[in-house]
Amino acid sequence: MNLWETVTGSDLTREWKAFGVRAEALPPGHRAAWEQIKGHLFLYSDFSGRNLTPIFDGVLGLLEETAADGQDVEDVLGDDIAGFCAALAGGEGARSHRDRWREQLNRNVARKLARLGG
Repeated sequence: MNLWETVTGSDLTREWKAFGVRAEALPPGHRAAWEQIKGHLFLYSDFSGRNLTPIFDGVLGLLEETAADGQDVEDVLGDDIAGFCAALAGGEGARSHRDRWREQLNRNVARKLARLGG
């Protein structure tokens, strides 16, 4: 990956297109789980989503293997896909991008208020 690909995000575009092709080959139940997992995991993304690319690749590989083995997606992931995604992202209570932005905003406001008050 060179600087231009990093800046433009073209490397991510290629990877997501490859993920899409792989996901289309999954059976319907596994494909539906993939869509839910994407929605839940993006909450833990950084600005570009690069931090989650290896996780998405691993999850898609898991879904491909279980589909090839004929296993039902509920048997593999369980009923709590949100909990599964939280565990992948760093456990229950892992900070999402909203949490990080909220903390940054609170620090900035506290700093401004401290300057005004003293």
